[in-house]
Amino acid sequence: MATVVPTASRKPSMLLGESFSFAYDTFRSDKLQFSLTALGIIIGTASLILVVTIGMTGKQYVLNQIQSIGLNMIEAEYYSGAQENAADFLTIEDMQAVLQRVSGVVSASPVVPLDERIAIGAGKERDLHVLGVLPEYGSVRNLVVVSGRFLGAKDDQAHNKVGVIQQKLAQELYGSVEQAVGKVVTLGGLPFTVIGTFRERVNTFGQSEVTDNSMVIPYSVSRYFTGTPYVRQLYFSAADSSLVIPLTEQIHRVIQSRHRPASNYVMQNLTSLVSLAERSANALTIVSLLIAIVTLLVGGLGIMNIMLATVASRIHEIGIRKAIGATKAEIRFQFLSEAILIAAVGGVGGIVVGLALPLSVRFLTEYRIPISGLSVIVAVLASAMIGILFGTVPAARAAELDPVESLRYE
Repeated sequence: MATVVPTASRKPSMLLGESFSFAYDTFRSDKLQFSLTALGIIIGTASLILVVTIGMTGKQYVLNQIQSIGLNMIEAEYYSGAQENAADFLTIEDMQAVLQRVSGVVSASPVVPLDERIAIGAGKERDLHVLGVLPEYGSVRNLVVVSGRFLGAKDDQAHNKVGVIQQKLAQELYGSVEQAVGKVVTLGGLPFTVIGTFRERVNTFGQSEVTDNSMVIPYSVSRYFTGTPYVRQLYFSAADSSLVIPLTEQIHRVIQSRHRPASNYVMQNLTSLVSLAERSANALTIVSLLIAIVTLLVGGLGIMNIMLATVASRIHEIGIRKAIGATKAEIRFQFLSEAILIAAVGGVGGIVVGLALPLSVRFLTEYRIPISGLSVIVAVLASAMIGILFGTVPAARAAELDPVESLRYE
């Protein structure tokens, strides 16, 4: 015998299709009203995507700036001792001991600061901040060579009287960075040939040892001026940024073991700054997201208001549908599907608007603004939830209407 398939098993799928088809027809019958209602969802969804995009862009920018200074960089500096008249300064031997005993440190350089005055012509002089460094200083500090070249190993070994000056200083003294190369600067009666110009990759606004009037010379030559093995700072570069924290502790132990127990040395790296930047960017993004969610809720209230008005204007229609056999669940789902359709249209429109700006910037400029796929998924889910949440009350009111009273309603 042939098996008869109950029609009840096909009812849910038919009901689902018919409900959304009816919702679409209702949408078409009053496009302006429903479009204005969906506008709130469009604005809220676009705001959510743009907020996440702006937050990610700001976070990426800050991290790039920090990375330009040097995420692998570790700095050691003498802080204080038990007796101020017997300072226990760092030495070049401390740097060599670290390089020998700490694996993972790939390069290092001391910094010996000297303050000089140089003649600039017409009987005038100006201050010059001289830094005695090793050739590795350029890579450890992630400096940019603007013209000429940086110090080389032969310069330090041969005690060459050469120097590399800061970009702004070169422009002020010689008019351009190109013209500065080959000029001679007299330091302490000794002539130094300018072999290049440099700048920091990120402007630290004078908060580092490099200033606008800085000149770097070979460390071996700086010893002529100091006569001591003491250095102001030691810079180290880790093989990988993930090693910075453990290497900082190891370097500190090695340096401390070579000096008096009462002496204090400050160890600095940029990992704490990176963590602070990430936390600040995430907090700002969360606050902005809350504002965007409020905008979505306002759009949801618009959906609820328009659906309540729709229910009031279609009471007679609801009575007819109930009279011919429509259940409360079918009436409820009919109006709920209309609210979901409005939210879905608004959500799609918001996604298009929210992605239009970052994609336009990507295509029209060289900037690569990050786009979060997660924000798009969250936007879709949020708009769907808004439709369900704020469409439930009007749908429930429509389902609870008395069919007799509905038919008599004018």
